[in-house]
Amino acid sequence: MKKHFFGDTAVLTGRSLKHITRSMDTIITTAVIPIAFMLLFVFVFGGAIKHGSGSYVSYLLPGILLITVASGISYTAYRLFLDMQGGIFERFQSMPIARSSVLWAHVLTSLVANLVSVVVVVLVALLIGFRSGAGVLAWLAIAGIVVLFTLALTWIAVIPGLSAKSVDGASAFSYPLIFLPFISSAFVPTSTMPGPVRWFADYQPVTSIVNAIRDLVNQQPVGTDIWVALAWMVGILIVAYIFAQVIYRRRIS
Repeated sequence: MKKHFFGDTAVLTGRSLKHITRSMDTIITTAVIPIAFMLLFVFVFGGAIKHGSGSYVSYLLPGILLITVASGISYTAYRLFLDMQGGIFERFQSMPIARSSVLWAHVLTSLVANLVSVVVVVLVALLIGFRSGAGVLAWLAIAGIVVLFTLALTWIAVIPGLSAKSVDGASAFSYPLIFLPFISSAFVPTSTMPGPVRWFADYQPVTSIVNAIRDLVNQQPVGTDIWVALAWMVGILIVAYIFAQVIYRRRIS
């Protein structure tokens, strides 16, 4: 059964990735918004923002990476919606394949596409002055955080992809996720915010994730933020996965 699942998932993931490679504008579009934000804040607002020591692009990059992922997952919901409306799922049901492999193929495709977009954003950051002395282990930890964050948000994207009534409804859910980093420590220290806003910024998940990545990038001791970040991401991933599976079973039953 496991071999059946892994084999089916690999084949269906290959199918989804072919669609991505035939439409590279998807990845380019995903990267354009966060790159535009990064250039705007670094070259227009950066000189007026007090963020501590180091370059502002290094301070900014962790939040930009999260915005990149939040931008990219809307395409997962979009592709799922099109497959649901096009009857692809019904066709797959008539074949001897593992049912869960259909969803996992979309999730893994999202993971690959978003990681490519993240790499593009990091390359642009390097061109405008980003530098880090972090070692291999630190970068592996950063990659692990980005992968876990992408998986958590992608399973959230699966829910509207399966349940939305229109294309706009399938992808519109990502807008709040894109702007959530703006009310966090991604662009400015939360200590500069007024009371209620600061409270929200301090305790929402993006702040702990951004702080953990920033500490790793800057070779700073990683405090409790890493554990808070992992707890948030794993919790969101589990809840979103369960809801997505329930909706999927109802739609294909």
